Amino acid sequence: MHAANGAPCRFCGTPLRHTFTDLGMSPPCESFLSADQLNHMEAFYPLHAFVCEECLLVQLQEYVSPESIFTEYAYFSSYSDSWLAHAKAYSDEVIERFDLGLDSLTVELASNDGYLLRWFVERGMPVLGIEPAANVARQAEKRGIPTLVRFFGRETATELVKAGKRADLIVGNNVFAHVPDLCSFTEGMKILLKPHGVITLEFPHLMRLMAGNQFDTIYHEHFSYFSFLTACRVLGQFGLTVFDVKELPTHGGSLRLYARHAEDGSRPVTERVRELAEREMNAGFTRLSTYRSFDEQVKRTKRKILAFLIEARQAGKTVAGYGAPGKGNTLLNYCGIRTDLLDYTVDRNPYKHGKFLPGTHIPVFPPEKLFETKPDYVLILPWNLKDEIRSQLAWIHDWGGKLVVPIPDVEVLE
Repeated sequence: MHAANGAPCRFCGTPLRHTFTDLGMSPPCESFLSADQLNHMEAFYPLHAFVCEECLLVQLQEYVSPESIFTEYAYFSSYSDSWLAHAKAYSDEVIERFDLGLDSLTVELASNDGYLLRWFVERGMPVLGIEPAANVARQAEKRGIPTLVRFFGRETATELVKAGKRADLIVGNNVFAHVPDLCSFTEGMKILLKPHGVITLEFPHLMRLMAGNQFDTIYHEHFSYFSFLTACRVLGQFGLTVFDVKELPTHGGSLRLYARHAEDGSRPVTERVRELAEREMNAGFTRLSTYRSFDEQVKRTKRKILAFLIEARQAGKTVAGYGAPGKGNTLLNYCGIRTDLLDYTVDRNPYKHGKFLPGTHIPVFPPEKLFETKPDYVLILPWNLKDEIRSQLAWIHDWGGKLVVPIPDVEVLE
């Protein structure tokens, strides 16, 4: 148990006293460096996740302001083929299921570069993106997707309603975890939603994070980590009811919650909601002790990753990385992996080329670099996309190269 200087839980206000996992000090995971920044001071912050003893929300303190993380953002959703396909399948499903028509307004919170709303625009449907990162929002605007460069909360929602906009569908894909002011954000959704509208939220499932040892999905821009029970509790506090849930393979195991106004009786609660709530209760997610056992599991994984890399280097093998995702930066900084163990990494996103990873200063190159240097091992940092990457990199077997994933345990893919 560690004291957190009495910092209050962002949902219920209870002082945070119990460690979920302590990943040491780490820089913000998307703060890539240019060559001329390498000799400058770099900001590191505690990456220490706590669990609230009252509401059981797993969370980080807000060490880094959302403005400093998201105003100029390095993540563009459209560079992942599988994520684009996921967004397209989602749009087809919800349009049909909820009978959305040409006058149904879809609002996406944290709409990134328009990777999802583009599918609604293709059908001639009205959309609005709300995205705090101006550089990313510009890409969406180029695709013809109207985008408001703002952080979303009760204030933005109230302004939109006054301007005559209310949503038939509110989409939040991988944003709920990124919100420091959880109460304002949730209340904002309640305000913006039409009386019979639907909210869908996708976020990594804490139950899967723990079972799959996915500690690297903890980083400063993820302020909260939700079990199904806790997410339902947060929404319920603001008059929103979860009426359905889907378990998804994305990001190592995510949930998609479907919510409505509590007073909207037109959408009954499904058996899936009851079944998942019961499963979490049986797995101990209403007990503090379940959460507090995770930290030791994380330390064991760190030792295994380092043992593999040290052994490979001692055998004279070369190791490069694939991808430069936020999760990779958490893993590399926590494990203390630098260019002594990982020569470089590659990424498809040109925004990152020629830059260096925060903290570890590992250089980022285009994927062609792998072909030039022919490493013995390629460590897949976005392990959640390992199947997509495996097919993209099938040619590394031509020189006997092997792919490695670090999570849930180090595994050399055959």
